[in-house]
Amino acid sequence: MTAELSVPAPAKLNLYLHVTGKRTDGYHELDSLVAFAGVHDTLRLAPADALSLVIEGPHGEGLATDSENLVMQAAERLGEAAGIKTGAQMVLQKNLPVASGIGGGSADCAAALTGLARLWNVDTGDVYLARLGLQLGADVPVCLFGRTAFMSGIGEQITGAPTLPPVWLVLVNPGAGLATRAVFEARRAAQGDEWSEPGRFDEQPANAAGLADLLRSRRNDLTQAAIALQPVIGDVLHALQNTDGVLLARMSGSGATCFGMFSDSDNAELAAAELAGNNPQWWVRRASLLDDTATLVG
Repeated sequence: MTAELSVPAPAKLNLYLHVTGKRTDGYHELDSLVAFAGVHDTLRLAPADALSLVIEGPHGEGLATDSENLVMQAAERLGEAAGIKTGAQMVLQKNLPVASGIGGGSADCAAALTGLARLWNVDTGDVYLARLGLQLGADVPVCLFGRTAFMSGIGEQITGAPTLPPVWLVLVNPGAGLATRAVFEARRAAQGDEWSEPGRFDEQPANAAGLADLLRSRRNDLTQAAIALQPVIGDVLHALQNTDGVLLARMSGSGATCFGMFSDSDNAELAAAELAGNNPQWWVRRASLLDDTATLVG
């Protein structure tokens, strides 16, 4: 059995998100370009006789540590699928806001699956981590993939995307939680069965401005529904759009986290300082967009 290890769980960003249809079982079909940012939760794992989970960090208060938590669910499902008879001591450092549209829970779940597979020396080819992940959440497979990708279907179809250029980000969450189901219901109430075409592209953007140009002709189809439920999201987008040097401002996932894209670190740093200073109640972070070779330290 592998000794103690640490696994980062980076924030997931939907650079665009189109709702392309609805299946007969009620699940919506999506088309999205997903990338990851250089801010993350961290999951520490150590061998133990039984499974246990402790949650620390600024956003861990009130989170369940039993089987209601996706990390525990991932551990239990993987252990059952792989026939593991031992356990693990898990400590989750929760740095990302909860229910915020940046896949924090899904990223934590993916970190548990990949980390425990290493800890327990599981042959992942035999237990199909992506299949296990999809049973736990629609964003888990792309978080397991861990690189820039197009995601479609209900989250199970993952395709590698063109390499993205260096981009700096400012992530902002106003502290307003949103349930994904509620956002989809609000969208349906406002728009009915109105679907978008996929937005995939083949070209490789030369720089951050080129990427922003490509994304400008695409959108997040859940934005207006999320704003209807939490109007402060509109305030966040407006504030981001009015920072110097911003190339694009957009909501991620079903909200409420939004992001601004910048071509350089200095403009992103100034924008983050301005936003945090004017809105001390908001969670504001500057981060780089991770490329496919980036390695985060747990």
